Order: sequence, then C-alpha cells, then structure tokens
Amino acid sequence: MAPKVTVPQVRSHKRARGAEPLVMLTAYDTPGARIADAAGVDMILVGDSLANVVLGHADTLQVDVGVMAHHVAAVARAKPRALVIGDLPWLSYHVSVEDTIRNGATLVRAGAQAVKLEGGRSRVPMIEALVATEIPVVGHLGLTPQSVHTMGGYKVQARQAAAADTLVDDAKAITAAGCFAIVLEGVPDVVAARVTAEVDVPTIGIGAGGGCDGQVLVFHDLLGLGEGPVPKFVRRYADLASLAVGAISEWAADVRSGTFPSDAETYHQPPEPGPGGP
Repeated sequence: MAPKVTVPQVRSHKRARGAEPLVMLTAYDTPGARIADAAGVDMILVGDSLANVVLGHADTLQVDVGVMAHHVAAVARAKPRALVIGDLPWLSYHVSVEDTIRNGATLVRAGAQAVKLEGGRSRVPMIEALVATEIPVVGHLGLTPQSVHTMGGYKVQARQAAAADTLVDDAKAITAAGCFAIVLEGVPDVVAARVTAEVDVPTIGIGAGGGCDGQVLVFHDLLGLGEGPVPKFVRRYADLASLAVGAISEWAADVRSGTFPSDAETYHQPPEPGPGGP
C-alpha cells in the first residue's frame, strides 16, 4: 500500500523543481472518497460545493460547520491514502480568531488533515491562528464562491493589471501567513502562472490554465453527475448520470414485467423434515 500523502509532501511539490502536477478532486461521502482514492488522486477536498452538487442549493452559502464536519467524517471513514482537506464554510472564519480555531478543530476532529479558506490579506490573522494551533491551511484566491454576492456572480477575476497585482500580493501574504498550498480559481492563465512563479508553495488551478502546480475539479462535474451546463474549464470524462438512469430504468421495467426478482434472487423456505426423520 502506498504511504499516506502528507502536508509537508504537498508543500514542497512545485513543478519548477521537477515535480509532476498534483491532482485534487472533491468528494463528499465514503463511496466517492474510495473511488477518488482508488484512482490515485493526491488530495481529496471535501468542498462546500457539496451545497450545490449534493444538497441542491444555488450557492455555497447554505452549509455550516456541522454539515461540513458530517461530510468530512464520511470521507475520512474511507481511510484514503490521499490528503483529506475540509472546506471552512462561509461565516466560520469571519467573526473572530476564536471562532476560526474552534471551527477548524471541528473539521480536524471529523477527520480532515487540513482546512481550506477563501480570501487574501484580510484572512492573514485567521491563517496564522490556525497554523499556530497546528491546523494546516490551504488558501483560495480568485473566484471565491463564498463572495458570490460581492462579485456579482461567478465571474473570472483579476483580468485587469491592478487586480492581478492585488491577487499576487494576496498570494504572497497568505503564503507568508502559513498556507501550504493555494487554490486559484477563475483567473486568467497568465495571472495564475505569475502567482505560481512568485510563491514557494504549490498552486492548484481550477479554471486557471495549465501553468499551476496542480489541478482540481468537482467530482460530479468530472463524472457527469450534475445537471445543466458546466463551466468552460470542466472536462467531462464520463456521463454516469445517463448510465445510472439507464440501469434504473431497466430494473424498473423488469419489476413491472415480473422478471425481477428471479428465482435465483429469492429466499426460499427450507423443506420440512419428513416423518420419522430429522
């Protein structure tokens, strides 16, 4: 069995130093974690995207720490080789340092080996507090879904030179505060490449081009389990929703025709012992 992926291994994993790209995938339950781990991913992100793809909400703002801990624990029960990272949901690290530490600890106790939070320099005190409490932190910059209302929707960020400079400065600040990796979402490829070159921790891209140190996608997007159009940056590798609908439709037809269950799929009463015999 391959050894467990660790935070120090990820922290030192830069393509500029000859490392191959890191692979991160979201998962939200035990079967999903087993599938992701069997496929050989390096990191499993228990993302607050579960609000959208699992619970049917329009945004990620509808889940709290209790919900996130519930799903982190389900992923951890798979005992994956991959590093398990739990998303700190909206309002769990915005009020106070004490709240942030308490909520980070809740995810760690549920089974996360690290937590992820969104935002730049304004999050430095929270990152420093988590790291001082021995909770490893992944940063998240660019299109930050918890800021959907502030951004006016899910829009590509840092298109202008000033905004790109701000994003680079934010990346440097959260790296200095202790983040061991940074997710870059929804930014131009040249901006992501610049951040990747200017910080000494790995960048994990999603809609940020191929110049990052790794890539992440949502489990349901990659496997075709969602509905509606997918973002430009998603490549679907399967259409499992159609396969599942087909399989269930076939079973329903068998039930209605009386061919399910068959004799082989049915429990039978054992024969009664005959007279005078056991």
